Amino acid sequence: MKTALLLSTYNWPSALGLVLKSIEQQTLIPDEVLIADDGSTDDTKDLIDKFKASTSLNLKHIWHEDNGFRRSSILNKAVAQSNAQYIIQTDGDCILHKNFVKDHVHCSLSNTYLYGSRVSIKENLLPELFEKGIINFNFFSSGIKKRSRTLRIPFLANNYKPDKVLSNKLRGCNLSFWKDDFIAVNGYNEDMTGWGREDSEMVIRMMNNGILGKRIRYGGIIYHIWHKTVSKSNLNVNDSLQQKAIDKNLKWCKNGIDQYLNS
Repeated sequence: MKTALLLSTYNWPSALGLVLKSIEQQTLIPDEVLIADDGSTDDTKDLIDKFKASTSLNLKHIWHEDNGFRRSSILNKAVAQSNAQYIIQTDGDCILHKNFVKDHVHCSLSNTYLYGSRVSIKENLLPELFEKGIINFNFFSSGIKKRSRTLRIPFLANNYKPDKVLSNKLRGCNLSFWKDDFIAVNGYNEDMTGWGREDSEMVIRMMNNGILGKRIRYGGIIYHIWHKTVSKSNLNVNDSLQQKAIDKNLKWCKNGIDQYLNS
């Protein structure tokens, strides 16, 4: 199957540069790398263009103008441009373990999405992180927390069984799914603007449509770079949209990916 690595970014080219370096060292290279850019300035475009000139990765930069937090929209636009059957999703501030893509592919199942956790890179490591371009970590590395999540144990990674219950551990920075399953629920709900619940609301519609969730642990490892918390001013609105998807057993959103398909 063809795989796409999908990562969202916004105005943090120094972090994105480390993420791209970590993609180059993957033991299983994705067929596509989709950078879903929610309106970054030219600094990010310049970094991507420079990286493109020296990499063998099949990299696509999908950008729209900055009009507030519209992550749902740019992710839909990126997936619409993908030729892959399987989408592995992360963020532009998450450095990937070298087997991240391989683990998601190895654990993939039909009618199932996967979700994993993240190791946290602490604020005090950031100067050294960016100065030295650090992309490799292990259990004993300094400047990280939740370090038990650094453990990669392949024979345990596939032990979790698919489940019908939405996990509170689900994070959009470590998520994978079949493109057809995503399109079947019309992708992300673009009525959800501002931070919060866009990933879980989309997954709820998938689950309402018969897709199960499976956790990856001891595999699919990522390292999240510390940053200041973004505004959560729209969270109450997004909470209500998610609750509507639950209460009404919604399998489709009206304002989704279909507007970009076959265009």
